Amino acid sequence: MNDYVEVRLDVTPCDEMHTDVLAALLAEAGFESFVPDETGLTAYIKAEMFSDDKLAEVISDFPFECDIKPKATVVEGQDWNKEWEKNYFQPIVIDDKCVIHSSFHKDIPECRYDIVIDPKMAFGTGHHSTTSLILRQLLSMNLQGRNVVDMGTGTGILAILAAMRGAKRIDAIEIDEFAYTNACENLRLNNAELVDIHLGDAALLSNIKDVDLFIANINRNIITADLPAYVSTLASGATMLLSGFYESDIPVILETATPLGLEYLSHSVDNNWSCLKLTKK
Repeated sequence: MNDYVEVRLDVTPCDEMHTDVLAALLAEAGFESFVPDETGLTAYIKAEMFSDDKLAEVISDFPFECDIKPKATVVEGQDWNKEWEKNYFQPIVIDDKCVIHSSFHKDIPECRYDIVIDPKMAFGTGHHSTTSLILRQLLSMNLQGRNVVDMGTGTGILAILAAMRGAKRIDAIEIDEFAYTNACENLRLNNAELVDIHLGDAALLSNIKDVDLFIANINRNIITADLPAYVSTLASGATMLLSGFYESDIPVILETATPLGLEYLSHSVDNNWSCLKLTKK
């Protein structure tokens, strides 16, 4: 059973910057999913990874003058889909081109690309800035006939859109077994038969070559550690989309990326989160 701990953190005073920074600190402590609101943040972590001491450390490291009151509750794994349906996941439209919704939603807006995601606590519904930033990039790029890697696929949403946009070969990689199972379910819901999904980490990349587009929406530390493995898959002139970090982290990413033969193309920002676009020389 995949039990999680739900941690509610009431933050006073609270604004979007406060909840974004708190989510980033919690992510480094092993938390997987985050639901911000006007008064704080609700975050989730696997029960076996939860530690009162780690949570206290996150709160003590918070760089703003705020009062943070945490409350932790264990939630059984089989309840997650119900919790998302009841409280969190609402349909989202990206640039009037792509609608993302769950199988339980009604009255769904019509868009060219219609993606069904039943998240079950795997990261990636399009609501978080990092996911929506990459979705917008994919909607603006020519993916016809391209070879794509989606590293840390989560729900599989980015791989699904790449398939809908005409990519030829898509390898989606996920290290978490529960998220991997959920991604497989979402691929079936969207008839994304072209996506080849793998359970594992960056070591799997040694068998993948000639990639035209490499996507990684993870976090800064994992990206910088695994970037050499990412680059080893790329064809000449390939594009890399990296997200899961703040705009202020871009110099740190580039410090690792530039010696590997990657060049900066551009970056986009939403709520201080960033998507970095690079190319291989």
